[in-house]
Amino acid sequence: MSSADPAAVPEGIEPFIASAGWSGAAIEPLPGDASFRRYFRLRRSGDRTAMLMHAPPPHEDPAPFLRAARWLDDAGLRPPRVLHEDSAKGFVLLEDFGEVRMRDYLDAWPQDEREIYAAAVDTLTTLHKVTPGPFTAYGLPEYQREAKLFIDWFCPARNLYVDGKGWAEAWDEVLTPLLGRQRPGVTVLRDYHAENIMLLGALHKQGLLDFQDALVGHPAYDLVSLLQDARRDVSPELESEMVARYLRGHADPETFVADYARLGAQRNAKIVGIFVRLWKRDGKPRYLDLIPRVWALLERDLAHPALAPVAAWFDANIPADVRRAGGGAFEA
Repeated sequence: MSSADPAAVPEGIEPFIASAGWSGAAIEPLPGDASFRRYFRLRRSGDRTAMLMHAPPPHEDPAPFLRAARWLDDAGLRPPRVLHEDSAKGFVLLEDFGEVRMRDYLDAWPQDEREIYAAAVDTLTTLHKVTPGPFTAYGLPEYQREAKLFIDWFCPARNLYVDGKGWAEAWDEVLTPLLGRQRPGVTVLRDYHAENIMLLGALHKQGLLDFQDALVGHPAYDLVSLLQDARRDVSPELESEMVARYLRGHADPETFVADYARLGAQRNAKIVGIFVRLWKRDGKPRYLDLIPRVWALLERDLAHPALAPVAAWFDANIPADVRRAGGGAFEA
């Protein structure tokens, strides 16, 4: 990961904002995410603001973001509108959604939790009624590649020697049954949670962020992302209520809930691996503090009968004391 000063503006920013008609705007660095992307807020007279995303090649490519943003906009959803872009240099100027993230709002106004989560679930319902976008299918190889992050990063960090072949076989057995149920599929944003949803002046008006990795896959995936949030506690009661809200009128709720558990376990295993990688490879130890929450969600998913092969692998390969400790303590 780059060690550049996060407050420093990227080379070439001034000519870009001048070409966008924002010459002379104040440039304010914003906190980054778990990638090479960086964000800046531009301010100019009259309180006008815009967001500048810098996704520098070769580490980042803004083209998938631009494609997904335009598709979502055409589909009637609310990504930030693209105001100007120079993909070759990694600059994209976007509509500014402001500063009211769903996560921050709920920290201040927890009494509105049910209403805001209901709106977020309804946004998914709207998205899933639209013919899926021009994105790659979320197939078994991608699911397996993601799940493998757990044994590639978490297990070595805990000095665990595990059965890699058995891991892949267990996931094949668990995930293969749902593949037919994700055809023709829905657009899956893949990172749909309370830190990537903006409230646009009303609790029910929600702006979408961080969708550049969109694929076509199973409708349960983004629901899991929302309700099994790595960064915010969602009670099991609220989770069950919101799953039921999504499933109103669904022909086969029992099968959907099983697939929800399958994808929850896959996603949470992946996230544990990613958070360890962010520490070990990228020098970002703060993500280690999130692992116990994700681990608890993973254990809940493993309790579903649909996860029996993967649960058996955990029983055979991950020591009980590590599991009781929510993944165990790391020396950051």
